[in-house]
Amino acid sequence: LLLYLLLLLSSSAMKVQLEDLSVFFPYDFIYKEQYEYMLAIKRAYDEGWRRGSGPGGGGHSVLEMPSGTGKTVSLLAITMAYQSQFPDRIGKLIYCTRTVPEIEKALAEMKRLVTLREQESGEKQEFLGLGLSSRKNLCIHPEVKNLRFGKAVDAKCRTMTASFVRAKNDDDMSNCNFWNGFEAKGKLHPIEAGVYTLGDIKDYGEKNGYCPYFLARHSISHAQVVVYSYHYLLDPKIAELVSKELGKDSVVVFDEAHNIDNVCIESMSVNIQQRHITEASRNVAELSRKVQKLKEEDSAKLVEEYQRMVQGMQEAREANRNDEQLANPVLPTEVLEGAVPGNIRKAEHFVAFLKRFIEYIKTRMKISHVENQLPAEFLDDIYERVAIERKPLQYCSERLSSLIQTLEMSNLEEFYGLIVVAHFATLIGTYDRGFSLIIEPFDDRAPSIPDPVLHFSCMDASLAIQPVFERFQSVIITSGTLSPLDMYPKMLRFEPVSMMSFDMSLPRQSLCPLIVTKSSDQSAISTRFESRLEPAVIRGYGILLLEMSKVVPDGIVCFFVSYSYLEAVVNEWADKGLIANIRKHKLIFVETQDAVETSLALESYRKACENGRGAILLSVARGKVSEGIDFDHHLGRAVLMFGIPYMYTLDRVLRARVEYLLENFQISENDFFTFDAMRHAAQCVGRAIRGKTDYGIMLFADERYSRNDKRSKLPQWIQARFDAGNLNLSADMAVDICKHFLRQMAQPYEMGHGSILFSEEDLERRKKIKTDE
Repeated sequence: LLLYLLLLLSSSAMKVQLEDLSVFFPYDFIYKEQYEYMLAIKRAYDEGWRRGSGPGGGGHSVLEMPSGTGKTVSLLAITMAYQSQFPDRIGKLIYCTRTVPEIEKALAEMKRLVTLREQESGEKQEFLGLGLSSRKNLCIHPEVKNLRFGKAVDAKCRTMTASFVRAKNDDDMSNCNFWNGFEAKGKLHPIEAGVYTLGDIKDYGEKNGYCPYFLARHSISHAQVVVYSYHYLLDPKIAELVSKELGKDSVVVFDEAHNIDNVCIESMSVNIQQRHITEASRNVAELSRKVQKLKEEDSAKLVEEYQRMVQGMQEAREANRNDEQLANPVLPTEVLEGAVPGNIRKAEHFVAFLKRFIEYIKTRMKISHVENQLPAEFLDDIYERVAIERKPLQYCSERLSSLIQTLEMSNLEEFYGLIVVAHFATLIGTYDRGFSLIIEPFDDRAPSIPDPVLHFSCMDASLAIQPVFERFQSVIITSGTLSPLDMYPKMLRFEPVSMMSFDMSLPRQSLCPLIVTKSSDQSAISTRFESRLEPAVIRGYGILLLEMSKVVPDGIVCFFVSYSYLEAVVNEWADKGLIANIRKHKLIFVETQDAVETSLALESYRKACENGRGAILLSVARGKVSEGIDFDHHLGRAVLMFGIPYMYTLDRVLRARVEYLLENFQISENDFFTFDAMRHAAQCVGRAIRGKTDYGIMLFADERYSRNDKRSKLPQWIQARFDAGNLNLSADMAVDICKHFLRQMAQPYEMGHGSILFSEEDLERRKKIKTDE
């Protein structure tokens, strides 16, 4: 085993032939699923080149690749080889992922791959790969970088670098020396070839006196690979700044994309609370004062402001016509083609318009019962009550942005309330379908406290991602937990050229999935709403964890269906003395809704696993721990999923979305709720195994998992490892199986050279056998 690990970690490499493409792979051996995964991506790129872009064309694919199988390095290796060998077929790779650690991980893999390619060829690669993140993560200014919140960093940066700030300085320079250095030299001298992690970009900026954030944004245009968050491509407000000029021949990969539909919906939805309306009223009064003051001092500036906005919209319209940039779903072509309505052209008229709109919303939110409307009904009502037409609403966000720029307001955080209201106005003026409007007078959890909220929620995830499918020739949606695969093309409205789920080839049966349906006293355990708080169920879960803590070495991660259920169960366990008994075997740490507390709990959990008998981490499905945090090897020898993590099914916004899915996509309520719950359950238990040499127990503790309609929604690589005798276990039977499994894992084994692990010679031999056949 040690020999194989050394071989895998060595700096040697191999050449993999995929049809007419030769791929440099940075290891001496390749797994079977890596080869098949790269071949599927290669064929998707071929199809994208042949068919061109579009939701009904292109090389769009849905690929489920198990965790810990080298998905990232495979994807980068095949793409970089394709770019090198067929530069006329694809342009840059836009690699989208969710979190900063995942961005850094992808960049580290890319850096290693490029280094080995240079060692192999003996010459410097003319290749640029870089990551882009927020100002908060890239700022190096000594006064700004230590601010706690990202919005504060953004606001401070604007107060130092905005164009009107520079115009007031005699030398036309900003108040940030790093921005000045970038403008003076960084723009003129492209960043040197190489792969830059976020830390590398910051080091490069400090060394040369350039702002890393603006340097990274500027360098996107000539990079071969760009790694950034989903939001830089899917959120219209951010994509407009960062991604709109990316070339049509680019290929897009959404990694860890099991929640991509939710990301799309969030990027197109607006929630307006009472505090936003209060802020917006204050903001519009401030706007009115500033407009009046500017009108008295420099009225020509206001005339120029409107002309500049119209010019910008004309340029966007021409770019859309010529297909030069990514379309903006919030400002579609039909809006850009129209003229700005006369009643909002002048600044003072626009401010008066905003006042009326805010007062109308304020009136609508003074309710004692829930109101649910279609956008068309809202527009009819606002016209009838305050004579506001649909067309001026469509331009509110763009008009406000232009006016704020002219009035030289750099701290946008102070105008957040008004910006939210203007964004809502633009959305409801633009879309008459695919959205729901719900006004709630209070939170259902505290009905005695008035707390009105207006939810303008996107029901159709395809609205945000359609411009991506239409522009780019290949879009790859990939993750370890995408089952059932056919849900994504339905919800996102595209036609994939391939949908594939790859198995996880293992040198031994190192994955042990179990379904526990009964406690040790044979009473059923489940988190069904009507039974989840029964003493027998809570006690059953507690006894199961106690027994597992006795037999599982190192770390155990437990997931509950919600924070409230976690709290209720832990309190009951403490009252019954179960917590004290469990702590005799392992320390216990708990995830909370506070990010700082959770980070401390994670760090302490890791320390406890490194030293002593290990620890237990009590977490929540859909929480921070369930997404993007790996518990490899001793940090997660067992993962327990207590219950099925269904969404709160009585949520009114969710109910509206389910009705929309049924009406427009023929996706039933039960299918969608089960699909969503099982992808989150799979994401949780997937923390147990993060590589071929790892091993772990996946324990599903709920009687409903034994039903085929639930179990069949799990990824194929998990389903394939269910033993027929492990689908309906009691807690004591499960513990006995775990003991046997852990004893097996302590035995020596071989990595399976030639069966799951292939050298260059093995691949040639297999190819020859297939040819002979």
